[in-house]
Amino acid sequence: MLPAQRDDHVLSPADAETYAAWFACLAEPMRVRLLHAIATASGPISVGELAESVDIRQPTVSHHLRKLADVGFVTLTKAGTTTRVAVNPTCCTGLPHAADAVMGVLNTRPCCPTDLPPGVTTRAMTDADLDTVREIYAQGVATDHATFETEVPGAEGLENTWLSGHRWVAEADGRVVGWAAAAPVSSREVYAGVAETSVYVAEDARGRGVGKALLHRQVTEADAAGLWTLQTSIFPENRAGLALHHQAGFRTVGVRERIARHRGAWRDTVLLERRRRADGGVAGDAPRTDGPGCSDC
Repeated sequence: MLPAQRDDHVLSPADAETYAAWFACLAEPMRVRLLHAIATASGPISVGELAESVDIRQPTVSHHLRKLADVGFVTLTKAGTTTRVAVNPTCCTGLPHAADAVMGVLNTRPCCPTDLPPGVTTRAMTDADLDTVREIYAQGVATDHATFETEVPGAEGLENTWLSGHRWVAEADGRVVGWAAAAPVSSREVYAGVAETSVYVAEDARGRGVGKALLHRQVTEADAAGLWTLQTSIFPENRAGLALHHQAGFRTVGVRERIARHRGAWRDTVLLERRRRADGGVAGDAPRTDGPGCSDC
């Protein structure tokens, strides 16, 4: 028997009602076909074109489109006598989020892990730590599920990559057993508060909560420093890494299929992001449903 959920993990009645409406709408296979056709079209499509593409009578298509529009999956726009249909871009991540929330993959309103392990401390990384940091990095490279890198970058290269003030190490039993760092995603000013994060744990220290302690330090310090979005890419095979980031308020944005080659093979990555609460809510927060459909999925 599974343990009962803590109260702060219980799905709220409002969120449950919203998600149920979404799932109920898609319980009709024809609506699933229509939504797929709309989402994969190169742009807004007329009702007539849509009816022709799925080989269904136009009145039937119009009926299902109204249902999809009611919950916010699509938008309907009049252009003269023609109605043009487009997928609602703000809801593209609503369904995967709902599935994650309902299945308990993420908390409804996660912030950061609070059950931190005893005996593990975190502090700012110094230059003296870089040799150990690179050793731990090499152990991650060896798993083939931590990074696309096949060789460990030099110390200078790592320093030049990471943001100043966002480099951390974890210590246990008097030694460094893990590290976390954040790198800017762009040199453009508008992305000054967006960073790509990395977390690595020494091979002989895995399973002790070191990653949880590092991620707690990373996200709380990022929030305090004004970083409004943290993002990371994780191989789907790295289930522990995905679960760890979900606990810290990251949400799954999507799967980037065959994004790059690793040791001669195409690999997928899961793209996750976390938003600072003061800038629109923690990424795990349930989508708002004010206005027509899911206006802020």
